[in-house]
Amino acid sequence: MGEDGPGRSRRARGRPGGRVSEAEGAEQQEAEPAAATATGAHIEAEGLTRRFGDHVALEDLSLTVEPGEAFGLLGANGAGKTTFIRLVTGFLLPSSGTIRVDGFSPTRQPAQVRQRLGFVAETSRIYPDLRVASFLRFVGGARGLRGERLEAALEDVLERFELRDVGRRLVGHLSKGFQQRVSLAQAFLTDPPLLIVDEPTSGLDPLQQEEVRSVLRALRGKRTLLLCTHDLTEAQQLTQRVAVLHRGHTVAVGATEEVLGRGDPLALFRGQRPGAEAGPS
Repeated sequence: MGEDGPGRSRRARGRPGGRVSEAEGAEQQEAEPAAATATGAHIEAEGLTRRFGDHVALEDLSLTVEPGEAFGLLGANGAGKTTFIRLVTGFLLPSSGTIRVDGFSPTRQPAQVRQRLGFVAETSRIYPDLRVASFLRFVGGARGLRGERLEAALEDVLERFELRDVGRRLVGHLSKGFQQRVSLAQAFLTDPPLLIVDEPTSGLDPLQQEEVRSVLRALRGKRTLLLCTHDLTEAQQLTQRVAVLHRGHTVAVGATEEVLGRGDPLALFRGQRPGAEAGPS
């Protein structure tokens, strides 16, 4: 069955506003998408817009994330960060514009996109009554890993995220920092070139925050990291470039040091563009 078969049609009809844009439909005319690389995936958004009725959650967003780059998506609550994540992962359809991962459309080629990404939600999606190794084995099986491939993937993430010593412990008995490591580990079971992380250190104490950040720093240049956060310190420590959003609009895009290191970075969160004068108080 082709990508525009009955399954795709049901998916579009089942979502509010699930109408495919003209730009999205034109992707069928494009060249063959690029294969995933060992150094990360490529993300490209062009004129990306998402509306919910009269509310515009994201408007005319255009940006590129290069393979192996650590890219931060910043903004206050309601800025549009989560909407962008849902568009990249294919959970939402664009109202207009396009989004591609290694040239693949999340809406028209979801399988190719899913195999390229790992996702870590702000609230860990883990089962507290399962042991760490059992949980990771379950997730790997659900993602199509079997036999020796599954066991090899399990051994790799237990080692990579320093979970071997807690492999037989119940997930619910771990500290928040270790629970977040388990969440990161499940995202890496298929060794994806793209890791999407939403507020990875929210609710953690300073020591736990540093544990998680050290894991993410180790990915630089090896995998593409898309970090969504409203923590300026975290963005400065972990990213190379950032985009700041305010009420669905792009306020600034550029190197992290340039965007956050000049003037008052909090002004960006209020929607004030770089170089613009603040209005009267």
